[in-house]
Amino acid sequence: MSNDTDQPQPNAHIISIDAMGGDRGVPSVVAGVALAAKANPGIRFLIHGDEAEIAPLVRKQRILDKRCDIRHADETVGMEDKPSHVMRHGKKTSMWATIDAVRNGDASVAVSCGNTGALMAVSMIRLRKALGVNRPAIAVLWPSLNPQGFNVVLDVGADIRADEHDLFKYALMGSSYARNGLSIEKPRIGLLNVGTEEHKGRSELREAHAMIGNGARRNGYEFVGFVEGGDIPSDRVDVIVTDGFTGNVALKTGEGTANLIALRMRDAFNHSLFSRLGALFAYTSLKRLGRRIDPRHVNGGVFLGLNGTVIKSHGAADATGVAAAIQLAIKLAELRFTEKLAARVASGTLTSQDMPDEPSEITQRK
Repeated sequence: MSNDTDQPQPNAHIISIDAMGGDRGVPSVVAGVALAAKANPGIRFLIHGDEAEIAPLVRKQRILDKRCDIRHADETVGMEDKPSHVMRHGKKTSMWATIDAVRNGDASVAVSCGNTGALMAVSMIRLRKALGVNRPAIAVLWPSLNPQGFNVVLDVGADIRADEHDLFKYALMGSSYARNGLSIEKPRIGLLNVGTEEHKGRSELREAHAMIGNGARRNGYEFVGFVEGGDIPSDRVDVIVTDGFTGNVALKTGEGTANLIALRMRDAFNHSLFSRLGALFAYTSLKRLGRRIDPRHVNGGVFLGLNGTVIKSHGAADATGVAAAIQLAIKLAELRFTEKLAARVASGTLTSQDMPDEPSEITQRK
């Protein structure tokens, strides 16, 4: 007799999955869905893509029995496809169908490992920007020294441009994510710059500094001012705000550095008999460290500022990474995060008294 917890529960959240976008193919995506299903008995899934390829893999996963619906899609968005092309010709793709399931109310959150630019473009077309948002942002969880273990960083690639008004909206969205996703009552926000001095950086950053600082009390966050790249994983802040170009460079640099350190540590422990013995004695500690810094366990960038929640999984994610992205999607669905974020952004407009003078307040203080 099966346990009641193994059965789908009424009014459970449904997660919409793009099965065709990942570098590792459909098997990794379906395996990730199965891992997430095992950890979340009440959740159901819509999987979009080539039914002939997906169905046999789903049948092999007993945990997905009666909890997974497959919706066939004739076409796939490739990593090389231009967003503009997908916007015009992508209606029959699995990515488009995945987003439409959220738009139509068939699912709570969408998850895709596919082309980031195309996914953002389709999401903006089908879900539209939330009231008060000019440029959506992608937020990621960055391992940090804080008690919660992570900091929120945004934008990491949705749009390479961002003026002072966009950066202020990012601060609002980032604080909402930290408050609801990481249970931080009063998030500390830092604005990424080339130095912490108030006179540094381009004019948009100086204007944003004044706007974010002036809006802190009304919007329930603490503004710590400018921060540098070394502060991203620190315990000085909970949210780091930046434009998509800088954020994406920082993200890719962090991933590359983490991989380099892992390879160098492996080489060092394999160097000699004594180093291998040292690795054996340190095995438990190394395993614990590996779990804390393994990017697969924090996989998933959240598209913020849309009328619906979309999670972008890393294109090279394996089953563990896909499951982590789905787990994040489930958490945000249970929190009703989209509604809370929209309310925060809509109520977070600065008054005329909060706006910096012309020229900027910071420029005047130089």
